[in-house]
Amino acid sequence: MSKITDRNLVVGLDIGTSKISVAVGEITPDNQLSIVGVGNQPARGMDKGGVNDLNLVIQSIQRAINEAELMADCHITSVYLGISGKHISCQNENGMVPINDKEVMQDDVDNVIHTARSVPISAERRMLHVLPQEYSIDCQDGIKSPIGMSGVRMEAKVHIVTCANDMAKNIVKCVERCDLKADQLIFSALASSYAILTDDEKELGICIVDMGAGTMDIAVFTGGALRHTAVIPVAGNQVTSDIAKIFRTPLSHAEDIKVQYACALRQMVSMEENIEVPSVGGRPARSMSRHTLAEVVEPRYQELFELIQEELRECGLEDQIAAGYVLTGGTAKMEGVVEFAEEVFQMPARIAQPFDVCGLKEYVSDPTYSTVVGLLHYGMQAHQQQNKEQKKSESVSSIGSKILAWFKGEF
Repeated sequence: MSKITDRNLVVGLDIGTSKISVAVGEITPDNQLSIVGVGNQPARGMDKGGVNDLNLVIQSIQRAINEAELMADCHITSVYLGISGKHISCQNENGMVPINDKEVMQDDVDNVIHTARSVPISAERRMLHVLPQEYSIDCQDGIKSPIGMSGVRMEAKVHIVTCANDMAKNIVKCVERCDLKADQLIFSALASSYAILTDDEKELGICIVDMGAGTMDIAVFTGGALRHTAVIPVAGNQVTSDIAKIFRTPLSHAEDIKVQYACALRQMVSMEENIEVPSVGGRPARSMSRHTLAEVVEPRYQELFELIQEELRECGLEDQIAAGYVLTGGTAKMEGVVEFAEEVFQMPARIAQPFDVCGLKEYVSDPTYSTVVGLLHYGMQAHQQQNKEQKKSESVSSIGSKILAWFKGEF
C-alpha cells in the first residue's frame, strides 16, 4: 500500500450532518485531477456542522477513510477538511501600502494583503480564508493582477471568512484521533465552488447554495471574486422531520419516503399516485397520496428559498447575480426543486454536480459530492503553489551556492 506523498495524491474529507465523504484524487502529469478512491459513510454524532459526540464521529470518519484507502490502494496520512456551521461569518476589508520600486512586485501584493487581513478579530475566532477581490493602484480601480504595474500606492479589497475556534478544534480533533493531519480547513461552499462553477458564472454573478441535511451554505461571486459567505442552520432534516410528524412515521422511514417519493412542487404530482407509509409502534402501514406528501414538502422548501433570498437582500447582492443560482448538496436533488427555485427567485437555477475530473468520475457524479471534489481541486492548487515556491527557493539556493563556490575559488 503506497503512501499518498509517493503518488502525488490529494485527499478531501467532507464531514456533513448526514454523511461523511472521502475522495482521493491523483494529480496526473498533465495537471488533471483523477479520482482513484471514494469512501462514504452515514455520519453519526454530527448536528448542523458541529460535533455532538466525538467518539461516534471518529468511528464514522475511520470507516469512510478505510473504504477510500481500500479502493485507492494507498495509506492516507493527511486531508483537506471541509467545515460548515452557523458559526461561520464573513467580512470585507481594505488594505493600503506604498509601492516600493515604482513597480508592483510579489512582495508588495503580499504586504497589502497582510495589511488588509490585520483587522482585530476576537480570541475565540480564527481566520479560515483571506481572498483577494481586486486591487487599485493610485486612481485605477478593478485590477485583477497588479504585478508589474507602475504606481505610488496600492490598495486591496479582500474577503475574510472566519469560524469559531472551538468548533474548528473539535472537528480537527476528530480527524487527528484517526491518525490524520488536517492540511487545511476550507469553508464547504467555497470548496464546492471549485468543483461546480465556471469562470463565466463567477464573473457575471452567481449564488451557490449547498443544501445539506443540517445547513445551507451560501457563497456569492460577482466580478470573478467571492463577495459574501453565510450558513443558514436550517436544511433537509427539517423536511424529514415534517414528514415524520405529519405522517406519523419513524424518522428513518420519513427520510426514505422523502428521497424516493417527495416532490418540491405539488402541481408536478398526479392526484392518483399512492405510496405506502410505515407506521410507528408496530401498527400496520397506511396508503397515502403522493400529492399530500408534496403538499407537506412544498411549504418547507418555500421557507428554505425565502431564507436564502433574505440573506442576499441583507448583504445587498440580490440584484448582482445575473447568472442566477446554482443548487447542490443532497437536499437539492429532489424532483421539482429547480422549477420551484426559479419560481421563487424569479431567476435561472440549475442543479450542479462536480465536473473537470477524470478517472473514476462516475463515483462522484452526484450533487452530494460537490464539496469533497471541490476540496480535491483546492488541494491540487495548493500543491501546485507549494511546488512553485519550492522550485523558486531551490533556484535561489543554487545561485547562492554558485556564488559561494566562486568566492572559494577566487580567494
